[in-house]
Amino acid sequence: MILLDTTIVNVAIPAMSSNTKDGLNTTLDQILWVLNAYILVYAVLLITAGRLGDLFGQRNIFAIGLFVFTAASALCGFSQNAGELIAFRILQGVGGALLTPQTLAILTSIFPPERRGAAFGVWGGVAGLATVAGPTVGGAIITYINWRWIFFINVPIGIAALVATFLVIPDLRPGRHHGWDLPGIFIATAGLFAIVFGLIEGQRYSWGQIESYGVTIPEVIGAGVVLIVLFLIWERFQTEPLLPLSLFADRNFAVANWIAAAISFGMLSMFLPFTIYLQSVRGFSALVAGLTLAPMSVTSMFTAPFAGRLSDRIGGKYILMTGISLFTIGMASIALVAGPDSTWINFLAPAIIAGAGMGMTFAPMTTVAMRNIEPRIAGSASAVLNTIRQLGAAIGSAVVGALLQNQLATTLHDQAVSHAAALPAAFRDQFVAAFSNVSSRGFEIGSGESGAKLPAGIPPAVAQQVSAIAHDVFVSAYIDAMKHTMIVPIVFLAFTALTALLIKRRARPAAAEQPREEYRAAAS
Repeated sequence: MILLDTTIVNVAIPAMSSNTKDGLNTTLDQILWVLNAYILVYAVLLITAGRLGDLFGQRNIFAIGLFVFTAASALCGFSQNAGELIAFRILQGVGGALLTPQTLAILTSIFPPERRGAAFGVWGGVAGLATVAGPTVGGAIITYINWRWIFFINVPIGIAALVATFLVIPDLRPGRHHGWDLPGIFIATAGLFAIVFGLIEGQRYSWGQIESYGVTIPEVIGAGVVLIVLFLIWERFQTEPLLPLSLFADRNFAVANWIAAAISFGMLSMFLPFTIYLQSVRGFSALVAGLTLAPMSVTSMFTAPFAGRLSDRIGGKYILMTGISLFTIGMASIALVAGPDSTWINFLAPAIIAGAGMGMTFAPMTTVAMRNIEPRIAGSASAVLNTIRQLGAAIGSAVVGALLQNQLATTLHDQAVSHAAALPAAFRDQFVAAFSNVSSRGFEIGSGESGAKLPAGIPPAVAQQVSAIAHDVFVSAYIDAMKHTMIVPIVFLAFTALTALLIKRRARPAAAEQPREEYRAAAS
């Protein structure tokens, strides 16, 4: 539910912002905050929420988070305007942040190190499925019901999960009480807020001045980085730190966090332009676009548990390396075959390859990160892993947004010049100018759009011809821009696959089991 709600809202934005009976009749800037408010709150609270689980028990914080998330989902569905929806999405982000770090901490507490791979395999399968299932599920709900049900669907699932929480999950806790690191909580929250806010809103303000506050995006991000450095210095001298820096003494945990950020960066960097391509260039509906990606999620769901079990037997290094490589090959193949006339069948084999790779990535990555973590700090470790993944996704969104728009500014002009020869001479200069200045007015990339506002006053006799050629310009320009943009995450992920070689072989089971037995004794 948590991961699904980070992606499912994307396909609902047009329906939410419309002026129809079920729409909220709002601006694009407002409706984008429906997505960004959730991501922002979710990302900045994860570390604090992980520590709360260590303090008061993972099951209890998990249940509280699940209750808050479920109630907020219902309120989102009943929202009557954009302001209400944004407020309830903030509440939903709080619930998601509370429960997410507890999931890995609970699995770490229950399963011994030599069996965690299988457990993380199931967890990773669900995570991978949720990441790419959002467009499919959202498209079906919007097509056959309405956008409000993307939130209402969480309510029965949340209630059932809440009941199961107290029936199934044991209330295991460390054997001693932890103190509060209030300065650490404040500094970390402020620093993460500044960084994530800057990354999310950077493209909106062209990475320059934020008029309302008199500061620039680089200054906001820089302030966030300074606060995080101060936070790390502060934590180094605390007896009860919010973030135990000893976590990063484990090389596998440090490498796995790097890989988690890199994978999130790469996945979002490739999914975003490809999803726009399916709906705006190929003209697929939200449902058909989601179904085009469905083979990826299905393959990932079936592959992940086997990858998790195999990582228990032989370790996660080479499985993780293979998984990242397959995902990279699959997405590179998708970019290669994408064309103006491509159908879903052209993407079937690449999607299956990418899905297999994704299924072989989440479980080994989580196993490598959490295998040697003591249960008493598992909540903090899980929170760090999830926070870094979210930062990777935010950076990926910012980078791909900037690259895609820069590439479009060039390719739209070039394609307009190339296609203008088919128009009457009197309209060629106006036609080219419309695409040459598009970056200053904003790109139009919705379904059926031409990529720019065409000049007014075109005679009806040639208007249809101009519109058709403009659409051809947009299709050709976007495909070229998308392919150039996707080179960056493809190369980045290929490099990331090589960094998996830095993972150390796992410790012997007897040695790795000792912290868990101490934890069990303390809990009893």
